[in-house]
Amino acid sequence: MTTPDFCKGIQYFGSDWPEFEQYGKEAVIAPGTKAISSPSDPTAVYQTLLAADALRYLTLHTTASKASGHPGGFASVTEGIAALVMLGYKNLITEVGHHAPGFYSNVFLDGSLEDMGIATVEELGQRFREMHGLLGHLSGQIPGLLSPAGPLGQGQHFAMAGAKLNPGVLFPVTIGDGGLGEPYIMSSFGHFHTAYPQVTNFLPILVWNGYSQEHHSMVSTKTNNQMVKYWHGNGFAEVILVDAKDYDDTEQVGDYVDSTQFSFKRRLAFMKEVLEATDKAAQLALSGTLTVLIIKQLKGAGVHKRGAQSHNLYPGDTLDKDYIVKALQERALSPEAWQVVRANWQRAAGGRASEQVVTEKVLPLADLGTLPVSEYALGEKKVATTVMGELVVHVGKADANFIVTNADGNAASGINNINVGLKIIHPTPDEIYFQQPQGQVYEPLSEDACAGLAAASALFGSRSLWCSYESFAVNGLPIWQTVTQAMAELRRPTPSTITLFTAGALEQGRNGWTHQRPEIENYFAAMMRNGNIFPLFPCDANSIQVCYQWALSTSNKGITITASKSPLPILSTFEQNQQALKDGGFILQETTGSKKVVFAVIGDMTLIPVLAAASQLAEAGIGVRIVSIISPRRLYRPTDIAWSTCSEADGHFLDNSGFESLFGGDALIAVTGGTSAMLEPILLRSSSPRDTFAWKRGETTKSADDLMAYNGLTAEALTERALSLLK
Repeated sequence: MTTPDFCKGIQYFGSDWPEFEQYGKEAVIAPGTKAISSPSDPTAVYQTLLAADALRYLTLHTTASKASGHPGGFASVTEGIAALVMLGYKNLITEVGHHAPGFYSNVFLDGSLEDMGIATVEELGQRFREMHGLLGHLSGQIPGLLSPAGPLGQGQHFAMAGAKLNPGVLFPVTIGDGGLGEPYIMSSFGHFHTAYPQVTNFLPILVWNGYSQEHHSMVSTKTNNQMVKYWHGNGFAEVILVDAKDYDDTEQVGDYVDSTQFSFKRRLAFMKEVLEATDKAAQLALSGTLTVLIIKQLKGAGVHKRGAQSHNLYPGDTLDKDYIVKALQERALSPEAWQVVRANWQRAAGGRASEQVVTEKVLPLADLGTLPVSEYALGEKKVATTVMGELVVHVGKADANFIVTNADGNAASGINNINVGLKIIHPTPDEIYFQQPQGQVYEPLSEDACAGLAAASALFGSRSLWCSYESFAVNGLPIWQTVTQAMAELRRPTPSTITLFTAGALEQGRNGWTHQRPEIENYFAAMMRNGNIFPLFPCDANSIQVCYQWALSTSNKGITITASKSPLPILSTFEQNQQALKDGGFILQETTGSKKVVFAVIGDMTLIPVLAAASQLAEAGIGVRIVSIISPRRLYRPTDIAWSTCSEADGHFLDNSGFESLFGGDALIAVTGGTSAMLEPILLRSSSPRDTFAWKRGETTKSADDLMAYNGLTAEALTERALSLLK
């Protein structure tokens, strides 16, 4: 036959397999159908095995095209991936970023990558690990792929969020045995299943191949029985394990073997068990049983090397390297076999993954109606977090998909009203603690699990709110960062991922440095340059309402709201804060004098010593302007930020004349109770004599005032420095 156009770039074609005339001539997934009719059908088994080797070939070809990337881990599970697709499942997720070239190969086969101009095997290799192409690890921009995959221990969050938001749809997630050592994976499964026992339509698939990146995996010494007990012990009702060694007829040494070395008959037998096991696991997961599928096969099965040596390609591992050539030739299929595989992939699940998977469509959002905001009078004392909590309850009551996550407890953050209104999800009903099985407040004692489910829910199209103590949130930030980067690349709008960080360092004097970690703001200060990250610092209870209302109206952004849980006076109006969200800040107070000192202030409690310093300077005849900075990202210059490359791009920045009207004066002092890095946009643009006051180090103190004094944040110090700058 004529070689299919998509095969351009394939260097080696093989002969037809034995019995190809009987089992391989026509695609087993017929036109108009979405899956094989039976996992035991010999033709289905035969063609699934063809596809497994096609995936191996493409994965090795793609990585060797750049002498870079990771073929070995994915190669050990291609039978499982092929089985899923042939059974009609394309909402595939991975916890392993190193499986990226295999997942790209998978969506190439059904034509999904044509949406980004990749139509041939040659183009698949050319665009791998190139800008505007196929990133080394899964990102948010690849057609047909549901979620990003970078650091280990994240993929399960996407599978669980997808399952919760899409009942009746299966979300398989491959988990590497190297990554299984991450504590997050099993603990997050455990809490999710306790909270949502009815949501079982996610299917972990353990890729148990014996090796991690550079050595044996830490679970490689477990026996099959021990591994089964491990998953049972972590709450999985059904553990289905398929071990390639049970089919080995080549006397391979060790517990982990390569099925591509078996006789053809035994390869088919192994493929049949994987196909049947995958079908059984999928049906169990979809019918209410928490299930895991384990496929045990040597890392690197069927590619250039085996074990940890198969993990990564290095310079010199090119398409003309002898062992790369040998591996490709061993996996080579005939042109007719390639066409059969492609036909099955194009028909499976009803069409291309880029047209079928849930994340290729916008999830409909509930109408929130009018938020019950309340503009409080100036001088009135209110707890900002509690006031925001009332709005959060309204959102939850209007949107059944909405969740609030918190590891340290909402009550401790001044937002117990969220618990009262939306209820903590718990199998034990208890009115004292506002908990019941059908709640909307998700409270595992893990920041990773909190950030993971909240951020993944937003990526999959639903509203959420991750609440945390500022000092503890760092443990959840890796996945939050992964999601925000993916949101910057998405081809569709999705609700921004929003956080509320409470109990800042200044409030935590008695607890000492363990609860005083505002350095986390360095993380967000750096991320602001991504273009879609907006750290917000409301100055009072009016301000926080305007901030949250704006955040709810946005798409594809990461928005952090940092506020105190102490009762503080109202200093601002709604109108001032609405303007500040556009221009970065607003003038809170201004007095005239012989010269003008400008205080640029981030935070709420930090305004206390600044206001006192302003009074002292006024007595000395010095004019003072206090600017409350609400959104520091707006104060950068457009060229400082990668905003134009973001999905749902936001390119509004305060212009030079606006900056001068806020910050122009004879001296500038930038003040924050957190990291000085957040003040960077002001310091970059100001030409006045200037200085900063910021957090230095934590200590145990009896009050916020004492802690600020320990860090040099006093009215006296501010006044003294202002006067010295004016000399």
